[in-house]
Amino acid sequence: MPKNEREQKLRSIVSMLDLPGRWVGLATAWLALPLIGCLVYEVVLRYIFNSPTMWAYDITYMLTGTMFMLGAAWTLGEDRHVRADFLFNIMSPRWQGALDGVMTLCLFLPAIFFFTFATLDYAADSWARSERIITSPWMPIIYPFKTVMPIAGVLLLIQGISELIKSVYAVKTNRHFREQSI
Repeated sequence: MPKNEREQKLRSIVSMLDLPGRWVGLATAWLALPLIGCLVYEVVLRYIFNSPTMWAYDITYMLTGTMFMLGAAWTLGEDRHVRADFLFNIMSPRWQGALDGVMTLCLFLPAIFFFTFATLDYAADSWARSERIITSPWMPIIYPFKTVMPIAGVLLLIQGISELIKSVYAVKTNRHFREQSI
């Protein structure tokens, strides 16, 4: 297979791996609207009518947590996570790819794998017990929120594999995967 065909095939594989995180991340961004609505509603009731709700805090932290967890894979795919890159930026693309690849393979993927399977049991147990938040007077159900954790883990595993492929590409070609277009 010619080099350009191989690269095109690699790009289509990476694009397929990036897709679930991108779609879920874009869809999750819409959770900002009910989050803002909930907060505005609470502020109006609390400070204008002196009648706070008992549910706003629970809803806002569940929506915020969901946004962060489900948006993490998309953020990783866009290379937007915080990084201490004062040394990283002076490295060549090959060395950046090598460092990213080693960190992804040795730290990120094992940690996310463990997180995914640990939270799968955590969510399943929560569903089995129809768990509620007992520290809240409203006592909302918590198991849908806990289900978001293993879903986020699966999305991060998929995105991690994509990032590993991008790192190998950078090591082999001394070019950043994102810079090259077909």
